[in-house]
Amino acid sequence: MTLQGMVLQAAALYSDQIAVCFDGCNKQEPVYYTYKSMVNFASELSSFLQSKCKFEEIRQIGLYCYPGINLPSWILGILQVPAAYAPVDPDIPPELSTYFMKKCNLKYILVEKNHIDATPTLVRRFGSQLIKSSILSATTSLRVLALGGEAFPPLSVLRSWKQEGNTTQIFNLYGVTEVSSWATCYRIPEEDLSCTLGVESPVHLGFPLLGTIVEVRDANGLTVQEGEGQVFLGGKKRVCFLDDEITVPFGTMRATGDFVTVKGEAMFFLGRRDSQIKRHGKRINIECIQQVAEGICQVESCAVIWYHQERLILFVVTKDDLVKDGILGELQKHLPGYAVPDDIVVIEALPFTSHGKIDMSKLTKIYFNYINLKSNGTLKGKEELWERLQYLWKSSLRLLEDPLEVSKDSLFLSNGGDSLKSIWLSNEIETLVGRSIPGLLEVILSCSILDIYNHILQAVFPDEDTLLNRNYCTKRKFSEMNRGEISAKYIDQKSGRPVNSGKEQNAFIALSRGNQILFVNVSESLKNSLSMGQTGTQLGKNPSISSDLISSEETIFVQNVTSKSPLTVSRKMNGTEEISSMSAISEDETSVRASEKIKFCVRWKSNTGKCVDASPLIAVLLLSQSSATVYIGSHSHRIQAIDLYSGKVKWEQILGDRIESSACLSPCGNFIIVGCYNGLIYVLRNNDGKIHWIFATKDTVKSSATMDPSTGLIYVGSHDHHAYALDIYKEICVWKSHCEGTVFSSPCISLAPHHLYIATLKGLLLALNPATGSRVWTHSCGKPLFSSPQCNLQYVSIGCVDGNLYCFNHMGQLVWQVSTNGPVFSSPCISDSVRQEIFCGSHDRCIYCYNTEGHFQWKFQATASIYATPFTFYNHNLSSDMLLAAASTDGNLWILDAKRGQLQTVYKLPGEVFSSPVVWQSMLVVGCRDDYVYCLDLLTVAEK
Repeated sequence: MTLQGMVLQAAALYSDQIAVCFDGCNKQEPVYYTYKSMVNFASELSSFLQSKCKFEEIRQIGLYCYPGINLPSWILGILQVPAAYAPVDPDIPPELSTYFMKKCNLKYILVEKNHIDATPTLVRRFGSQLIKSSILSATTSLRVLALGGEAFPPLSVLRSWKQEGNTTQIFNLYGVTEVSSWATCYRIPEEDLSCTLGVESPVHLGFPLLGTIVEVRDANGLTVQEGEGQVFLGGKKRVCFLDDEITVPFGTMRATGDFVTVKGEAMFFLGRRDSQIKRHGKRINIECIQQVAEGICQVESCAVIWYHQERLILFVVTKDDLVKDGILGELQKHLPGYAVPDDIVVIEALPFTSHGKIDMSKLTKIYFNYINLKSNGTLKGKEELWERLQYLWKSSLRLLEDPLEVSKDSLFLSNGGDSLKSIWLSNEIETLVGRSIPGLLEVILSCSILDIYNHILQAVFPDEDTLLNRNYCTKRKFSEMNRGEISAKYIDQKSGRPVNSGKEQNAFIALSRGNQILFVNVSESLKNSLSMGQTGTQLGKNPSISSDLISSEETIFVQNVTSKSPLTVSRKMNGTEEISSMSAISEDETSVRASEKIKFCVRWKSNTGKCVDASPLIAVLLLSQSSATVYIGSHSHRIQAIDLYSGKVKWEQILGDRIESSACLSPCGNFIIVGCYNGLIYVLRNNDGKIHWIFATKDTVKSSATMDPSTGLIYVGSHDHHAYALDIYKEICVWKSHCEGTVFSSPCISLAPHHLYIATLKGLLLALNPATGSRVWTHSCGKPLFSSPQCNLQYVSIGCVDGNLYCFNHMGQLVWQVSTNGPVFSSPCISDSVRQEIFCGSHDRCIYCYNTEGHFQWKFQATASIYATPFTFYNHNLSSDMLLAAASTDGNLWILDAKRGQLQTVYKLPGEVFSSPVVWQSMLVVGCRDDYVYCLDLLTVAEK
């Protein structure tokens, strides 16, 4: 009897009993289907497929969906056609999906509708290709059937297809005439299906035979109850004999080489030990890479190894004299970045074992000898170094087809490079020269290719003449500055005239990325009142908060703010009944999700001249409700002070180079401190932007300064491998501490215990004594730390390029670590609620939530990588629960329910976003790479 026959037989006997239960593990109640409901849905789908699908010899349909309550009905509906179903994982890259569909010769594929809008799934991936295509004929081979409620693509997209003369067939189920039907069928040109990589889907392994014991063990030999591991087989009276063995003790457990995922009592097959690897946070089947390489016409045979679990190496036997450049170029066209091999080795023939299998151990030896030869003898001088560097540069940026020589002034980040690619390039260069090169990653990120070349040259050929001085990068930056700006006043770090640091001080709330809230000159009574009032932003207790006394007028402020809704207050502050800019907001500037209860609309935007990667600092003057200022810098060398409510630029100051550092408010509230690419740290007057003092480090400053409320010192890191403690009133450097690596991220101050946490691109997390700069403890994470550390009373947490989120206690002991599926550049955000959740973004396009004990709470799938730091806030006009603001690099701004991770609204900015959002009342401020700083109002639908 067939599977579908068995299901129908069970349905006839138990029609009203529960057949399917689905628990989304999102703290919502599980949902159920009876046999009757499941079979009815399946039959309706079968009828639809039979009427619309014209099969030839092979009857099979792809199924592109996530697990859910409808999945059994969909599978059953396909089987009843009858047809076979081919599962396609929505989380894999589009290249994998297209190769799988072509390999299976699929003519039809069912795509789940509910996930089309939330994730970049198959149809959306094909959408841009489809719109650009000039031919959409009836001879094409793939039809997409969309399962679910609303039709897609949007009607605007359908209109654009028709304007290009294309034909789009829309099929309705149940005789419904509206466009919002069960299924919509699109034809996609076969030429848009590029052959790239195969795909694998987990397969349920069922249960062991009687008397057989199955265990899953991790790399340390410990039993795995939940998660991934290798399968071991054995039994009390069953044994497995290998090779020439004659006797084996009962109870012996044998490693099978099969890797699985354990979920509850079920096991799902992932692949063989020698074919499954995890690289850059992504699981890869190296056999699939081999299949792609074999598809290159000049490749006769090939093999892939995971060398020392660090490097992905492709061995190729060619049919002619095909050069490695051509092979790598072809692979880059068809493989996702994380699957492209690190190196290609051309050999005469593949080695085989006596059993006829490829000898992986011999390939490992071949590569070992290859890299030794390459490092010891093949790099003959600086001319060849320049040529090889150009090749690696083009490889990392996918520019191999460009025949021109790379310009000596080319900058890695400006040519499409990013942090992940810079790590790849750094590793390749060190492999090329056969040694570690200190500071290489930092030079790649901040200097030109000529600077990189000189840096390598000094390390590898110290006796060779360089084209420029060793410190060319730093010296060039300083030489371009206005010499009148550089004086002994700040270079010699001499004491200067103290400013008024104690009298006539104003009270501020300073808000910066990651939910960091600092009270400046605010009394404890006012802070407690604000905390209880939750005035638009969650102002909970934080170990880094301190205050001085202010006047009794604070009571009036608390009554005014906490008694009014954020939107009402903002209208009063503008002096009008309505926000005038809102009437000019077009419908295109608001989110188009009709089901949402919250909407974004642009309140104002400010042009900075170049892209804005810095995150905003919002300083709210407490005793003057009309005064709140946004401070933010740009790659245009400008830093702006913008009125939060009106968007009017109060002042603008042009500094000596690009600004990526976020501003910091001084202890007195009269100054802001910001770092610059030219290695200078500027102290500016907050009322007019004029320079008060400048301190010079020896290299680029991307680190954002941090203020110590207990001492008033300003801490900041530099690419010169040092952290600095500055007294801006005495205009001196109190101490500087060598950190053994570039300090890219921002320091974090803890008051109990009094520690300063510093992270470096060398992978070190350091705890320093804030008074002296001496080390308290150090932990090496092994991979670069672009993320900034964040702390609460118990723990300090940080994300790492290795894909992990680490949590330490204040004594330096690792309390827990959790793994995401990609490098973590986002800094953690620790909420100030009682439970104190930790939120963090990842390169895998997800936002994660853990409690402070490291227990997973939820994750949300965005549409692109998350580099920015999330921000938690309260606004009772919008929701009674805590909300979370986050940004993905594709420009999408997300508002989630922070407790459950459910989407509340999303808004698309017109450029990439690496800036972190900051929220005050109902206003979200963020920088964008379209050169603008945006302030968006968060409104309820009724308010719109």
